[in-house]
Amino acid sequence: MKPGANTLREIYHQPRAWDVCLQYLDTLDVHALAGDQIPEEVAWIFVGCGTSYYLAQAAASSFTLLNARRAYAVPASEVTIFPPLVFPNKPSQIFPVLISRSGHTSEILQVAAWLNARGIDFLAITCDGNELETTTPRVIKLPIVEESTVMTSSFTSMLLALQYVAAWFADEREFLTSLKKLPHLLEDLLEKYGPQVERFAQDRFDNFTFLGQGPFYAIACESALKVMESSTSYAQYFHTLEFRHGPKSIVSDRTLIGALISEAGYLDEVLVLEEMKALGGRTLAIANDASSQLRSAADLLIELSLPVPELARLVVYVVWGQLLGSYLGLAKGLDPDNPRNLSRIVTLPA
Repeated sequence: MKPGANTLREIYHQPRAWDVCLQYLDTLDVHALAGDQIPEEVAWIFVGCGTSYYLAQAAASSFTLLNARRAYAVPASEVTIFPPLVFPNKPSQIFPVLISRSGHTSEILQVAAWLNARGIDFLAITCDGNELETTTPRVIKLPIVEESTVMTSSFTSMLLALQYVAAWFADEREFLTSLKKLPHLLEDLLEKYGPQVERFAQDRFDNFTFLGQGPFYAIACESALKVMESSTSYAQYFHTLEFRHGPKSIVSDRTLIGALISEAGYLDEVLVLEEMKALGGRTLAIANDASSQLRSAADLLIELSLPVPELARLVVYVVWGQLLGSYLGLAKGLDPDNPRNLSRIVTLPA
């Protein structure tokens, strides 16, 4: 099998994975799983490690925006090491959501044990199940099988699922309908932009920075991680407008700045990208609709043109960092299916 074949296949097969996921979600009894934990009455706290932590951030943003109630995201290690910072309120006022593709991640299982010891109910979301699904009766186990080491379709599918739950609580039926349009729309985008990302990855870059605001910040974090994991490259992430405040000192003709452009911050974010291009940086922009100003500022532009609400586009923004990381790794002679120093599941010594 060619290097990276598994990872690329799973990236390009995400439309099918999303279809399967959405069909499953339509059979899910959300009320039975979490209906007594209403976001208006309790604080939802999303917990993950690595990619799952960035997924937690995106899910928390989705819950906050859809339900107009603040939700939070924390790394699993914070729960067990600094619990007063994570749970300052009474247990009855919080509802944790534990995220793990494998259901076997040591730190997530430690959090599950910590919560169970204190009688705190929680929801688990996973693909493989394993030990995690035995720790709580509240489980979303998605029918997603992923062989690759780095998370791709599992990330986007679990994010779809958590957005689905958020929209269910908010009674946002139009949003739920929008999610179901995404698989077909992504198929067309992959056909158009996949080859462009592959060609772009042949260029030589010394470092990478991904920028995003609001819910897109979590996707910028995940995009940077995918580049690090799949290509052993140095990548960072910042809120878009924060990049001006010191970090722009790294910009050179060997720096790639990837910008995830939002609607709310469109003009300001495009100005940042223009400034970085003027400093000599190479630029990648992902936006739903591109102005002539953005077209001039981007060396590679991925224009989505998705007829769905902005928040429903999050999973589509994720895909391009996945592809870029894989193609960069291949261009360096690496195998994204077997990234250096990484394993599919992180387990700690007992």
